Amino acid sequence: MKGENNQGFVLDEPAKEKSNGGVTVPGITAENAQGGEEDLGNSKSDGSSISSSESEVNTSDADKGKDKLGGSSTEEVDAVHLKRRVGLFSGVALIVGTMIGSGIFVSPSGLLYRSESVATCLIIWGACGALSMLGALSYAELGTMITQSGAEYSYFLEAFGPMPAFLFCWVSTFLLKPSQLAIISLSFAKYTVEPFIVGCEPPDLVVKLVCAATIASITFINCYSVSLATKVQNIFTAAKLIAIFIIICGGIYMIALGNVSYLSTGFEPFDPSLSPTTFSDIATAFYSGLWAYDGWNNLNYVTEELKNPFVNLPRAIIIGLPLVTGCYILVNVAYLAVLSPIEMINSPAVAVTFGARALASWAWLMPLAVCVSTFGSANGTLFVGGRLSYVASREGHLVDILSYVHVRRLTPSPALLFNTLIALLMIIPGNIGSLIDFFSFTAWIFYGGCMAALILMRYTRPNAPRPYKVPIIMPIIVLIVSVYLVVAPIVEDPQIEYLYATMFILAGLIFYIPFIYYKVPVKCMGPVTAFLQYLLEVVPTKYE
Repeated sequence: MKGENNQGFVLDEPAKEKSNGGVTVPGITAENAQGGEEDLGNSKSDGSSISSSESEVNTSDADKGKDKLGGSSTEEVDAVHLKRRVGLFSGVALIVGTMIGSGIFVSPSGLLYRSESVATCLIIWGACGALSMLGALSYAELGTMITQSGAEYSYFLEAFGPMPAFLFCWVSTFLLKPSQLAIISLSFAKYTVEPFIVGCEPPDLVVKLVCAATIASITFINCYSVSLATKVQNIFTAAKLIAIFIIICGGIYMIALGNVSYLSTGFEPFDPSLSPTTFSDIATAFYSGLWAYDGWNNLNYVTEELKNPFVNLPRAIIIGLPLVTGCYILVNVAYLAVLSPIEMINSPAVAVTFGARALASWAWLMPLAVCVSTFGSANGTLFVGGRLSYVASREGHLVDILSYVHVRRLTPSPALLFNTLIALLMIIPGNIGSLIDFFSFTAWIFYGGCMAALILMRYTRPNAPRPYKVPIIMPIIVLIVSVYLVVAPIVEDPQIEYLYATMFILAGLIFYIPFIYYKVPVKCMGPVTAFLQYLLEVVPTKYE
């Protein structure tokens, strides 16, 4: 089924057979992309249109002008597409760097409040890590069987067809990924501004302006160079692990001094006035914990850019997930060695409060460390979010321009800029707590869908190559838990946010039915795509 190209939301053939529908833009061709300083005003003599079959980059001629941060050299003649530049270390850094962000500094108090006891809190932190590990290993099987980037989008497309894939793309592109970036960037901005405001909360306008500037700087890094973005991710991941190590060491020191009164309370409720824990409380406590673990699936979004994905994808997961789980549990033990549960709940910045108590004159390291951590997490979040829009556009589920890459830097800059625009709109409400619950509820609908896709393809595609295969019980457990996480809060404590999330998912059908199913063309997209090609210096790509 082949749709009209460059007409907006249209359904297309699989990406590797697709020409991506060149727009006639004589001034920008892949031939003009050879080298770093070509005149974009020189058009092809025949005025022909751009297509991915023409989009070839001769890097042997480009070596002089090429930005070394743009990536390693390619074959002498190679179709324009994203290159495999992410190795094992960068893969681990992407997982760990996006998981350890604002969550461990924002969520501990929310999880503790909902679990109502210290022991229950620590158990939930460990259970969230175990659940994330089972989910990530299941994703490793999917990622090594379906090597296309895009994670859930690509898996839904293979298992269930275009409509579920489009609905996931719709929700993730316009809600999940931008809100995730907005939440992390708001945390970064709050920690950045707080040291300069004494005696009161930082003004919302200032926080939001710093947040917007942060998102803009991260976007520049990712649009400028894939290699630069991965180097930033590696450096900031190492820095945040040092910050975690400082917190853990501070906690160990306080425990050695005998500060174990809060840890020794076990399952005893720290506030007798609280009502008994319900199933809904446990589910929402899991939301807070799983938000801190979110990012375990991010490497699957960049499978096409991962070196030797059949080996490095499961290996990065096996290294990254236990590392993060251990860090989270030990950090919470360290917090509780210094702060009472009530102090943790009432603290707007738990890590900063901990630093003031445990690190004395070195307390200034905590806000700095948190800023470093959240900046790295935001960088990784935008890195993977852009790839989802890129892959969905390449399949014809979003406008074509989002599947184009920069002619010299080979970065998916239109998709990155689109994600940035949505994230900037998301920071306007600025309520982090409600965004976390809203994000978690919606995200686990699709995580469960991926587990169902894996189970289904065990029967529908039994002979498909599976370089890495997990016991079937793993996706079954994650599927059951995901159903519980979605249903329990609705049954026990229905909130309007859950209705909004469901309505937003179904609203995607308004666009799917006319533009994807019936392939109604959006004629204005041709001139818009041509203009953006000139403006952004981008060309169509080919999936190989």
